[in-house]
Amino acid sequence: MGRDHLLALRPWESPETTSWQRLPMNAVDRRSGALSLDGSWHFQLLPSPTGASGEWTLADVPGVWTMQSRGDLPQYTNVRMPFADVPPHTPAANPTGVYERSVDIPAEWAGRRIVLQVGAAESVLLVHVNGRPVGISKDSHLAAEFDLTAVVRPGDPATVRFTVVKWSDASHIEDQDQWWHAGITRSVLLYATDPLYLADVTVRAPRDGRLLVDCKVRDTAGPLPEGWYVTAALDGQLLAQDTEFDRLNAEDMRVSDFYGEARLRTVVRDVRPWTAETPELYELAVRLHRADGSIADSSHHRVGFRDVEIVGRDLLVNGERVFIRGANRHDFHPLTGRTVTADDMRADLVVLKRFGFNAVRTAHYPNDPTLYDLADELGLYVVDEANIESHDHAHEIADDPRYLPAFVDRVSRMVLRDKNHPSIIVWSLGNESDYGANHDAAAGWVRRHDPTRPIQYEGAAKIDWADEQLASDIACPMYAPIEECVAHALSGRQTKPLIQCEYSHAMGNSNGTLADTWAAIESTPGLQGGFIWEFWDHGILQRVNDGRPAGRGGVGLYGNGVTAPGHRWAYGGDFGETIHDGAFIADGVVFPDRTPKPVMYEHREIAGPVRLTYDEGVLRIHNRQHFRGLEWLAAEWLLVGADGTTRRAPAPLPEVPPGGSAEVPLPFPPPEPSAAGETWLTLRVTTADDEAWAPLGTEVCVPQVRLAAAATDTAPEAATGPAVTLDEDALLVHPSLTSAPRLSLWRAPTDNDELGGMAARWHDWGLDALVRKVVDVREEGSRVVVLSEYATGAGPVRHEQVFTPVSGGIRIEESAELPAGLDDVARVGTVFETVPGLDVLDWYGQGPWESYPDRSTGAPVGHHSLPVDALFTPYLRPQESGGRHGVRRFTLSAPDATGLAVELGAPGQVSVNRYRAEDLAAATHHDELVPRPGCVVHLDAAHRGLGTASCGPDTSAGYLVPSGSHRWEWTLRVL
Repeated sequence: MGRDHLLALRPWESPETTSWQRLPMNAVDRRSGALSLDGSWHFQLLPSPTGASGEWTLADVPGVWTMQSRGDLPQYTNVRMPFADVPPHTPAANPTGVYERSVDIPAEWAGRRIVLQVGAAESVLLVHVNGRPVGISKDSHLAAEFDLTAVVRPGDPATVRFTVVKWSDASHIEDQDQWWHAGITRSVLLYATDPLYLADVTVRAPRDGRLLVDCKVRDTAGPLPEGWYVTAALDGQLLAQDTEFDRLNAEDMRVSDFYGEARLRTVVRDVRPWTAETPELYELAVRLHRADGSIADSSHHRVGFRDVEIVGRDLLVNGERVFIRGANRHDFHPLTGRTVTADDMRADLVVLKRFGFNAVRTAHYPNDPTLYDLADELGLYVVDEANIESHDHAHEIADDPRYLPAFVDRVSRMVLRDKNHPSIIVWSLGNESDYGANHDAAAGWVRRHDPTRPIQYEGAAKIDWADEQLASDIACPMYAPIEECVAHALSGRQTKPLIQCEYSHAMGNSNGTLADTWAAIESTPGLQGGFIWEFWDHGILQRVNDGRPAGRGGVGLYGNGVTAPGHRWAYGGDFGETIHDGAFIADGVVFPDRTPKPVMYEHREIAGPVRLTYDEGVLRIHNRQHFRGLEWLAAEWLLVGADGTTRRAPAPLPEVPPGGSAEVPLPFPPPEPSAAGETWLTLRVTTADDEAWAPLGTEVCVPQVRLAAAATDTAPEAATGPAVTLDEDALLVHPSLTSAPRLSLWRAPTDNDELGGMAARWHDWGLDALVRKVVDVREEGSRVVVLSEYATGAGPVRHEQVFTPVSGGIRIEESAELPAGLDDVARVGTVFETVPGLDVLDWYGQGPWESYPDRSTGAPVGHHSLPVDALFTPYLRPQESGGRHGVRRFTLSAPDATGLAVELGAPGQVSVNRYRAEDLAAATHHDELVPRPGCVVHLDAAHRGLGTASCGPDTSAGYLVPSGSHRWEWTLRVL
């Protein structure tokens, strides 16, 4: 059967065909000693699987052709399929890549079994070797292996050809929220084994130290030879043969000439259990022997001893109820698309560990195998998710018997590949695919094969919170409001652990109320956490001049989330596609270059291993870990005074067991309330030694408590200084300002504002284009009072400014009366612009990270300083950003120390950057922004919370800016 005959079967439109001549999946690691076929391959891109051959070029393997400047470019859709054809059909225009190269088969492989492994191909792979058809495989995120023994000759070259079809019946169940790519996305290997070989190895290692190793043995010649046997050693300790297992097999007539099974066991004394906090691993070597004792095959595994179980409504690891502080993660890179290296994956997990995450959901498919090795080593709990999402056609496919083989095949092969990893604590049947018989069939297979782990599937769990569905052991809803989760946990109806598979959407300036959410989780039995959507902003580095991906050799990465001139982060629609979902692909907690967004510092503090409380003069340190003490940490005290001082002292950490606390003495004498302001005590916690994920001295968390409030000082400052000057429009004239202070009620809409509907409402009210009318100007001694009115679609807003000269400056008292119809505005405050040259902001308040009213836990109060250009956060779609919450005072200064100073009457929200709100709102990418020469400054008495309404709950009611009266005051001085 040649290529044309194989194509005539049209396997890309046959959901019943999951593979042909593909070898069974197994957990035997063949990467060691294999011959890598990675590199440059001959390549041609055809318009369809049956299209005529074209011109040969070169392509990188692994790599997607959509990122290598071919005619077929990336496309992003979330829910929609990128073509109109219904399952299982595909469009006539179906890009198809043909890869070809010659391989020298080592002469020493004579007499051995020769296997080709293709790490992953998207979406249908057809393999020919020396012109002969070898096999077919589907599932874009699992490896396919084919036996080449009969079609190659050791010592001679062989021609390997891959035909990769982009669109297929499988595309309808790979409809995930990510870029559509195509190509060979993971490494290609060629390896050889003895004809007698290990077909599979299954490791069971509960926390009590009992180790059970099951081996399957095959022989390519057919019947197994007489006298074969298996040995194994754990850290050099030999395992014993399980003779009882052999006896029972013989009695049950399960022994076959063609099917070999062996079981070995041991008990490890004083075992060191594996957890995400203490990822203890042992080395297991398994060897298959011929009758004469020589080794025919071997396999190596890292073993972690741990238990996972559900007791009542608690998910337990090693008997402990653990909080799941997770992130969803795709295999992604801004230069290579779907292809990632071991260094890339390690860097991903290191970032997650450093910011307090202890879990990963492999959304929405099995990740590269190396990721699980790294999770075992670094310590992360993993929800391993099958490559099933039929979003656009979910209801039809869930019960479609034509897709039944695909569901069971994808779930079972994932389990067979990954079952020996201690990091994996839950299997997931996929994502957003409704719920039907196909899921139940896949769940049944998993329960039989691996009873040691629970199963989850959001589509089943969301049907009824009573959670009696067979396909999910965990209630894992998406974006359920925390109030509903708490009510469910308190209802008496909850029967399963509630761990949201997605609970906070990181699109743009987002993740509001994260601290409130976790306060509810930690205080409510039955709630155990969840996974933020998601880790990455999936921006592709794009050359602006030609609109193409920058590719593997791309330049233009500056770091800190920004790109070099001539480049930008591309999202949906930027490659000329007409069907797309825009910037919804940019919804991660890190930028495309892995720079952490400000929300990461919020999460780090919420998840920190150490917390402080100060109550009635008692200072306590709390260990928030599940398994580990504080001995791996170091710390120092910082006493922050409003007078501008910061004092430091050593902070020896006491012995505190997991979940416990200890009273510690105050490191400084108790402060008295002061008119200068409050006093804060911060504990800066760092690693005491090198960790696998962080060098010595890495900051882990910075918990903070207030020791003393500011003393009340009601005496007004005397009116002194030069008279207040207004222009013909009754606006303040000041030497430091190029645009006078005005009322501001609008912000450049965040992604949450846009998709949550708030931006449209604000536009309808006219808040983005307020027109001011002066109603009255009067002098009251040295004070000047200006009353203005702004027309809005919900009624007039009355705004009053009272200017009073004070020593060295002007005190400005303001009030705004919002009509009842303006019940949810973006902000109420003041905006003005400064003269050029003021390039450094020093402030006392929360920082140094960007913070907002509902996302400020990770920004401790202190004295902070940053260049103005470093204050702005470059979210992929420009929007409101760079704010600092709880600011008491600040200065903006030039290199010669001249500038201006502002003191707020009460802590407020402040932002300083180079762009007006309308500049940000008009731009779609950062390369369109033109910085203004001066600074645009916002002083907000009230600022709306961020929420996560782009996909999930909006901010809580307490963070909304209501109608009614708002008052604030501030003092402006010249430095």
